[in-house]
Amino acid sequence: MLRQLFEKPVTKNYPAEPINYPEGSRGHIDIDIQQCISCGACMINCPPGAITVDRKNKTWTINRFDCVQCGYCTRVCPKKCLYLNPGYQTPGPEKVTYSQTHIMTEAEKQKAAEMEARKQAAIKAAQAKKAAAAAAEKKD
Repeated sequence: MLRQLFEKPVTKNYPAEPINYPEGSRGHIDIDIQQCISCGACMINCPPGAITVDRKNKTWTINRFDCVQCGYCTRVCPKKCLYLNPGYQTPGPEKVTYSQTHIMTEAEKQKAAEMEARKQAAIKAAQAKKAAAAAAEKKD
């Protein structure tokens, strides 16, 4: 027992030195949510179905316990915003899902408002055209 006090430690100096993960270790999936276009290609190609994409709320969610780190989602992503991060996810006390929401910039908000205004104008024009056609048909 005393002999071990004077020998070199058997374990690595992990907290003081970062771990060098071996070549080929997959790690875990991460996302750059600001580049994500919410196309859902990752969700469709995920074999265990661990990824969900909500286009309406622009939310990307992964259940880390279901993910098998195969990397299919990173290969099919058209914007290449998904990547395999070497290393492992920090353990937590509970089984939780990892979720990120796209935060719109001012330019994106302005563009969305313009698109909504165009949509409303097109709807009003279509309704007016339909009403004019119905009025013309009534005259005949």
